[in-house]
Amino acid sequence: MRVISLCPSNTEMMEFLGLAHLLVGVDDFSDWPATITNLPRLGPDLSINIDLVEELQPDMVLASLSVPGMEKNVDALEKRGIPHIVLNPQSLSDIEEDLIKTAEFLNEKERGIEIARQFRTRVEKVRERGRMAKKPPALYWEWWPKPIFTPGKINWLTEISEIAGARNIFADVELASVQTDWEDVLRRKPDFICLAWVGVRKEKVQKSVVTKRQDYEKLGYENDRQILILEEELYCRPSPRLLDGLEKLYHLVHL
Repeated sequence: MRVISLCPSNTEMMEFLGLAHLLVGVDDFSDWPATITNLPRLGPDLSINIDLVEELQPDMVLASLSVPGMEKNVDALEKRGIPHIVLNPQSLSDIEEDLIKTAEFLNEKERGIEIARQFRTRVEKVRERGRMAKKPPALYWEWWPKPIFTPGKINWLTEISEIAGARNIFADVELASVQTDWEDVLRRKPDFICLAWVGVRKEKVQKSVVTKRQDYEKLGYENDRQILILEEELYCRPSPRLLDGLEKLYHLVHL
């Protein structure tokens, strides 16, 4: 099978399934696993070069709707009759189902069922520990600093927070992504600030961006240890790697 992935989360799903060796091309932003380094690049996920996709003669293309604007990739695949499936996971259960769905389309249904079982087992192990938290810490997730964007109720980071025995302070907002301001964050009094800026590597994020904000001291933090700089690739993509982020989060907020 010759498979093409059009976004990082799909590429990571292929690796989680143990099928990354089937990939013959990926989008520009796919950066894991290391084995894909030398594969043909097909453009950024919002502007895929469909001509290059067609030239690679894929048996299957893994498309996505995880970011607004990806619809045009799907339309182009349909117009050219290129075999494809479209994934759009919004929760951990969606990811689990997509593992089975993807494997089945690649004639590896039993593998998909087993990997999905392993995925679910890891989730439940953290959930069991999370339930033991006497007082769930309040988390403020920051996806972007200016203007501030944070995940709302309809988002996997709210789910991950709850499984880890914590809570997203914006879980009351019925949106996937919320644009707000720093004053609103202060009013909600988070115990931890989780910085995971979309598309920004961890080493480029500085805690001083937060500590220099007006009235930061009102949070009452003894030090900046309650500001967590997290890997955006473990928290901002709807892929099985969210499990790595989940397990790490549990240990960070229950020290």
